[in-house]
Amino acid sequence: MREEVSAGGVVVFGNAILLLKKYNGDWVLPKGKIKDNEKLEETALREVFEEGGVKAQIKKYLGKINYTFKNSRKNDEVINKTVHWYFMITRSMDCTPQKNEGFIDARFIHKDRVLDLAKYEDERKVIAKAIKEI
Repeated sequence: MREEVSAGGVVVFGNAILLLKKYNGDWVLPKGKIKDNEKLEETALREVFEEGGVKAQIKKYLGKINYTFKNSRKNDEVINKTVHWYFMITRSMDCTPQKNEGFIDARFIHKDRVLDLAKYEDERKVIAKAIKEI
């Protein structure tokens, strides 16, 4: 089993949270793998910018989640993934989805609707923590 570590952000503008829509219709938070010698915070900020085109500031560490999945592109290799999440703020609602990563939309969703749209239960829990900070 391969271990992967990623970091991402729950990015807030006013009362809205950034979600990215994947080509398959799933709405998710921006996150990605750590690069060599990169700190978790640096990874989270980089991924938010790369995947959503948003410049943000970290305000608080929200915690980590763990899950296991099979990589269908590599003979169903089992990957144990840890994702570290950060509460972030931004000063602009401007966002652009990273199409080459499979994102077709990026938008700020009002905090009252965001939990209904987010695809994954573990991400919904992180979003709920962030909503308490707004």
